[in-house]
Parts: sequence; C-alpha cells; structure tokens
Amino acid sequence: MNQQPVSKKESSIFGSIARVLTYLARNSLRSNISLDHSASSTPSKASECINELSFQDICKATGNFCASNIIGEGRFGTVYKGILKNGTIIAIKRAKKEKYDKGTQMEFKNEILALSKIEHVNLVRFYGFIQHGDDRIILVEYVSCGTLREQLDGKRGSGLEIGERLDIMADVAHAVTYLHTYADQPIIHRDIKSSNILINEKLRAKVADFGFARINIEDPEATHISTQVKGTAGYLDPEYLSTYQLTDKSDVYSFGVLLVELVTGRPPIELKKPPNEKLTTKWAMQRLKHGEVVLAMDPKLRRTPASLMVVEKVLRLARQCVAPTRQSRPSMMQCAEILWKIRKDYHVAAANHSVEVPQIDARKNRREFFGIEDGNIKHRFQSA
Repeated sequence: MNQQPVSKKESSIFGSIARVLTYLARNSLRSNISLDHSASSTPSKASECINELSFQDICKATGNFCASNIIGEGRFGTVYKGILKNGTIIAIKRAKKEKYDKGTQMEFKNEILALSKIEHVNLVRFYGFIQHGDDRIILVEYVSCGTLREQLDGKRGSGLEIGERLDIMADVAHAVTYLHTYADQPIIHRDIKSSNILINEKLRAKVADFGFARINIEDPEATHISTQVKGTAGYLDPEYLSTYQLTDKSDVYSFGVLLVELVTGRPPIELKKPPNEKLTTKWAMQRLKHGEVVLAMDPKLRRTPASLMVVEKVLRLARQCVAPTRQSRPSMMQCAEILWKIRKDYHVAAANHSVEVPQIDARKNRREFFGIEDGNIKHRFQSA
C-alpha cells in the first residue's frame, strides 16, 4: 500500500486537530490521553506511545489495513486490530473513503468530541485520532471478545448464562447513567444496541460508537428538535421517530429493547419469524402479559427457578422502558438501581436452589405410576 509522505505536522496524532475540533476540544483530547480511564491490562503502555503515533505507524500496526486484521464493520467505516511497536493492542476505526461525505465528517467529529469528554469503566476508552489526507482514523481501546450480538448469536464465546447477562445489563445501565447524569456535559448516545456493546475477557460490557451522540445539552430533561432522526431500526424510540423530539428517555427506550434481546436472545426484528413474532419486543411483552415468560426465554439459557425469576423481572423493567410516552419511562439511574436489586435477588435465589433437595411423594408415585397401594401385600402390577 503506497502512502503519501507524512509531514512532521501530519505525523502527530494531534497535527490536524484544528481542522476538526475547536481549541477547547483539543485540550480535552490531550488531557484524556494521560488519564487512566478504567481497568486495563496495559493503560500506561498505550498512553506512552499514543502521543508519538504517525499515520505510518498505524499502517504498520494494521499490516497496511490488511483484511485479516478486520474485527468489525460499522456505519463510520472499518475497525481493525492494531498492534503497536511496544506490543499494545488497540482498535483502529478507519472511515471508508468511498462513503466519506459531510455526514461522515460530522460523525467523525461528533465521536471524537464525545469520547474526549468521558471516562468510565463501562465505556470504551479513547486514545486519540489521526486525520491524514482523506483518511479519518479513531484510536480506541481494544475489547477482545466481540460484540454482545456476536455473543448472543454464538459467533463468539461459549454462551452467556443468565448471571453474566445480568452483569452486562447492569454495566450498560451504569455507563448510560454516567452519560446522562455524571458526564461534564450530559450526552445522549442515540444508538444503544447489542452491536455497539463490546464484551471483554471477563464478560463485562463496554458501550461504544458515539457517532450519533448528542452533546452540549444543558438540561438533560429538555426536549431537543432533531432535523434528522438518528438510530437503528428496532431500537428507535417511536415518540422520537414521530415527533423528532429527542430526550434522554430515547436512550431508555433503546435500553428496554436491549433488555428484551438479552433475555430472549433474539434481535429486535426477525423477518423470518411468524407475523406475531417478527417484532421481538412486542412478542415478548405478550408472553409476559399472559404469564408465559418461559416461552420468551432464550433456549440457550438453563431453566431454573432463579433464572425464570430474573427473566420475568427484567421483562417487567423492559416494559416500563418501552412505554409509549417518555414521561412513563424510568430514568437510566432508576434502571440501574432496579437491575442491582434483581441481581442481588438472583444470587440469593441461586444459592438457595443449589442446595435445595426436591421433595418426592414416594407413596403417590407408587400409586400413580406402578399401581401399588399401601398395605397391598402382593404388590400386584397394574398397567399405567
């Protein structure tokens, strides 16, 4: 792959910031590079070498953007696994040149702005970016076990048990609560979905992809009119879709869909299913309404009293999240609190059932299955 000569200015990861960000955003980006954002095996190694990276270094790290290093495809472009010269592994998001337009440029700027302002253990860590010629590249934390959707589909991992799924629900709830409530400037993600949730080696979740995020909202309860609806079909808040009015409760709706996805294992829309099952959330809510949560449960999950209790409680929370009007939905902080309680109840129930011995009525079994009555000396066999 032949590359243009890289000037001293372009070789710096911050060399072309002026064309993308304001001075304030540039300073935020620099400060984030030196922060220890969250638990990581090699945060200091990454921080040490990121400041010195050039576009040529990125080419070497990815084998000139070799197809064998592709770990994902997204709206913004292609994601590559990159190994830096000191051995640190990072994820490298490269915009697709053939699709690079004004909208892509806005997404690129938007994601950098959002990532440069946040730090949380359940949000993917941002290292920096490079703008070189027509190339737009974002450098982020590498998360080793793929997306949540890949895990649910069985393409990655060995299957998620209900306890692990509960942990993931709680992780996402905490991350989005942070965005809505504790970030310096509240952020609405606008694209909460299973393919934007990354899973690490401990099966914990990290929320990624901030290309659609809305930032600089002074009042998180305020309503914002969007000129264009952003999001993914199946996860989109219908109220936002019909009114173009965006609030943090739009993320809550998407989170409710994600909860349904985690307990059913199904994506939000399944066109190959029967008509009454094509919309997974609607179908799952019907199963909940009729007391048939076991039918909505992912077939891969073990059926135990504890797991059935979790599925029912999570579906009840999801029903609140996908309420038709935003006023009827809980906040993300309330979702996190409810999930914490469900997780606590699950661990108690699982511990109790693990030592419980089922009671067997031997007398009833003898009578019903073998036709043996107590006091019958001959124990004559009778056909069942």
